[in-house]
Amino acid sequence: MASNSMPEENFEGGDFNFDDDAEDDQFVATNSGRKRLFSKELRCMMFGFGDDKNPYTETVDLLEDLVIEYIAETTHRAMEIGRTGRVQVEDIIFLVRKDPRKYARVKDLLTMNEELKKARKAFDEIKYVGEYCKS
Repeated sequence: MASNSMPEENFEGGDFNFDDDAEDDQFVATNSGRKRLFSKELRCMMFGFGDDKNPYTETVDLLEDLVIEYIAETTHRAMEIGRTGRVQVEDIIFLVRKDPRKYARVKDLLTMNEELKKARKAFDEIKYVGEYCKS
């Protein structure tokens, strides 16, 4: 994918600065009236996977449309499973169970989330004990 011509002010030392307009980039209105929520992250991911440092805006917009469509479809499907009208973790696991890559990623993220919860709880307990001992 080719790059757009960008003003030099968006470059620092020859590298694209993804953080320049972080707030503006998150809420760019489109022709369809919808705000772009993932533009910054998608640009970074595209670059990480070998695209140009500054991919075409149209490409990022198309990719974001696909991502949002996938999220919406998955959410609607999850709402029809289990308790109707609610999305639960088990519903997402059920939906991705036949796709080994998605299933493995969901399991990894859930495991990481549990580890982070335990670490936060341990940190809070240590902090609480430290404050208690000082008094």
